[in-house]
Amino acid sequence: MQKKLKKQRTVNCQPREAGFLLSFHAMASPCEVLVDSDNKVHAQKLGEIAAKEAWRIEDKYSRYQTNSVCGQLNLHAGTSCTIDQETYLLLKFADQCYQMSEGLFDITSGVLRKVWQFDGSDNVPSQAQIQALLPLIGWQKTTLTAQSFYMEKGMEVDFGGLGKEYAVDRALQLINEQTNVPVLINFGGDLAVNKARTDKNQQAWQVGIDHPSFSKEKQLLVAMTTGAIATSGDANRFLLKEGQRYSHILNVKTGWPVANPPSAITVAAPQCIQAGFLSTLALLQGENAEQFLTEQDIKFWAIR
Repeated sequence: MQKKLKKQRTVNCQPREAGFLLSFHAMASPCEVLVDSDNKVHAQKLGEIAAKEAWRIEDKYSRYQTNSVCGQLNLHAGTSCTIDQETYLLLKFADQCYQMSEGLFDITSGVLRKVWQFDGSDNVPSQAQIQALLPLIGWQKTTLTAQSFYMEKGMEVDFGGLGKEYAVDRALQLINEQTNVPVLINFGGDLAVNKARTDKNQQAWQVGIDHPSFSKEKQLLVAMTTGAIATSGDANRFLLKEGQRYSHILNVKTGWPVANPPSAITVAAPQCIQAGFLSTLALLQGENAEQFLTEQDIKFWAIR
């Protein structure tokens, strides 16, 4: 199985207008690196840098692998676990998100997936099933230091709300250390750019945001010269029972989906991990999502 996994990890290089498109698969998502350069060897190198970093982060923080950092923290819940600096900084950011969201953004809430399977079916869990898991949720029950992390037995952490966006930022950082050419990184719709394009007639990158309710003619286009955008939504993850749609955006305090969130929200921010947090936090506001972002003076695009 391990050999098969490594064999699938390849980077494809194709010519595109004003440069090259490097594509690969990571974190259950199609990933792309667009490079404005006529040097194929250089473009290939940049694509491989991004891919290797994405795969490294996927392997290190995947909740599906018991030997990953996430898997080990969950396996040894109830004991104090030694962590490295990168993990500490990620957990510290998760702590900041928890504090800023007043407890709504909580990476220990992933345990709810044991009863919520957002596969488009009508399998809505019972209140009793949800209630049984609520005592296992609560970032305030954890202890974080620069060298260690502790959470109560039975609890779990899930980096899924941060990992892909973090990988985008890290990949762009590593690429910027190697080149000064314009680059766009897109990991499953979460993306970042380092500078305007070289084509003087098209200074900004024209980024299309897909959504099932849009046709290609109505695709939302966003012009970017620097910074990042991230999108959160329930287009592909929901339940439908007796005419009621259940979003995968869960209120960690009740264990139930947030009522009336937008179908999707795209947020712009200097870094992708910031944009990802803000888009998720907005959805957690339910019907007040757009008002929340407007009051915070955050650039966004919402779809209902």
